[in-house]
Amino acid sequence: MKAQKQKMSIIKKMLIAVVAGFAVGILCLFIKGQINADVWDVVDAIFFQDITATKSIEGIGIFYIIGQLFMHGLQMMIVPLVLCSLSLALCSLADPKKLGKIAGKTFICYICFYVVAAALAGAAAYFVKSMGWFDVNLPAKEAQELVTMDGYNPLVTVVNAVPSNIVSSLSSNSTILSVVVVAIVLGLCMTALGEKAQPLKRVIEVLNDIVQMALNFIINKVAPIAIFCMIARAFAVYGTEYISPTLVWIATTIIVSLLLVVTIYPIGVFITTGLNPITFLKKTAKIGMFAAATNSSAATLPLNTKTCTEELGCSKEISSFVLPTGMTINMNGTTAMHMIAITFIGTAAGINVTPATLALTAFLSICTAIGTPAVPVAGTTMVYVVMMGLGFNTELCLIGYSLVLAMNYLPGMAVITLNVVGDAATNVIVNAKEKRLNKEVYDKK
Repeated sequence: MKAQKQKMSIIKKMLIAVVAGFAVGILCLFIKGQINADVWDVVDAIFFQDITATKSIEGIGIFYIIGQLFMHGLQMMIVPLVLCSLSLALCSLADPKKLGKIAGKTFICYICFYVVAAALAGAAAYFVKSMGWFDVNLPAKEAQELVTMDGYNPLVTVVNAVPSNIVSSLSSNSTILSVVVVAIVLGLCMTALGEKAQPLKRVIEVLNDIVQMALNFIINKVAPIAIFCMIARAFAVYGTEYISPTLVWIATTIIVSLLLVVTIYPIGVFITTGLNPITFLKKTAKIGMFAAATNSSAATLPLNTKTCTEELGCSKEISSFVLPTGMTINMNGTTAMHMIAITFIGTAAGINVTPATLALTAFLSICTAIGTPAVPVAGTTMVYVVMMGLGFNTELCLIGYSLVLAMNYLPGMAVITLNVVGDAATNVIVNAKEKRLNKEVYDKK
């Protein structure tokens, strides 16, 4: 209950920051059009100046500095976050005591749902991008900052994924794919070594706790102020061009997530088990609604377990493994959101997001989502990790990211629904494959 109250307070702070940022930004636009240009230059120098673009002290740029300190704080956490959370997640997943047919089927099922959700969300995002709904018409002065991605052979990504030097791969946020590979190798090797690797595992667990504590501080204390500054500055500098694409991102994420809930899971249950998909959809509807209301997978776990065992005919033994495991590693709703968010952020920043870009986004997102730590707004925090892995690190990209981070509450309700219903679908499939599903209970109305 305490954690839930804390999370709600974060959401309230974010909403206040967004509203205040919009109000101050629009007020600045109004003032800009009413006062003398020289007076506005002074205001701009004090609050909004990009201090890295000047050769001397031509301005203070208070809002710019606050926003950059926030982003640098997140950047500082990226490599240890990915390394610790993913390696520990693999350790937990590959625990010899939990291995076996049930664990294997559970993992395969979750990965299949990950891939399908990423592919469909990526296709939807690419369609919206192709329609021009994510485009931002920037002032000519700011359009010069747009970046392009040079053509390259996608297979080079495979080669570069395995680092030639572990230390160098851990020293840069632009080599996140290599960090993912190092984390996977580290997690699997620690599992294989068993007790010998326990000292190292304890060190990584402590480091993971430190990273999460730092992230909690950044998100809880710094993020609302930084988001206010970044949104206000975005409107003051770039105008109102970001409003429409942001609303399109929100609507696209909600619609795609809800469509995936009512399609891939019932269809997946029907294809793999032959069970009535409508029955599954009706009985799991309350799970999705409860998750959306509480915005917490952990709070939904008891209801999910009760529904699966009492209404869907799943065994308590298998459910006790599949559902808690899913709460930890099944974040396919988060991956779907990442696909849409990255397309929005890149396109709004003038980057041509291609199918190859989306494929790499899907891989990075799945890897990071599996190891997503239990921190506030973790899903949107991990968007930043994917951004850095793709090289989306310009100021325009950071503006898009600040909007995603700030406006994630409503999309997050749909995203978490996709996560928890996926846990129930996987539970039904695994129980059916293990011949532990009570079909009479499942079919009972």
